[in-house]
Amino acid sequence: MTRRFFSVLPLLFLLAACGGGAVAPVFGPDGKPLPRIYQIQPRDTAEIQFRMLDAVNTLRGASGAENVALNAELNAAAATHARDMSVQNRPWHFGSDGSSPLDRVARVGYTGTLLGENISETYESELQTLAAWMAMQDTRGVIVDPRARQMGFAWFQEPNGKIWWTLILGT
Repeated sequence: MTRRFFSVLPLLFLLAACGGGAVAPVFGPDGKPLPRIYQIQPRDTAEIQFRMLDAVNTLRGASGAENVALNAELNAAAATHARDMSVQNRPWHFGSDGSSPLDRVARVGYTGTLLGENISETYESELQTLAAWMAMQDTRGVIVDPRARQMGFAWFQEPNGKIWWTLILGT
């Protein structure tokens, strides 16, 4: 199972490198490429959510787990938390009102069992963020949990380009 996971990981990095089209790099005075802001438009929501769903399901398949499906309630809980992390200006699992991930999924009417929540504060794309989550044992465990059947995924992007990502998996 581990060998299959590591055989799919390079594919994920390749997909992350491809997400956004070919744009010539801009170089700074030191001759090094300047970082690009991954700018998300409102019209990109479905494309980004389904790109993440496809990547997650590819990784789950490599680990022997069944596919997950997007869930509207989990998407809503993820979106609420992504915006709230921005307001708090810190990536953590508690809301500004003291709510936990369990509280947030209950508030949106989710009737399944919450299995885990991955969060990130970054300027990177969703696939780069997924690759970072897969590189850490605890966040990878949430993504490939064999009990998961549903996924919520959302983000909030600040005007400066910083993105607050939230991924939630449930039964």
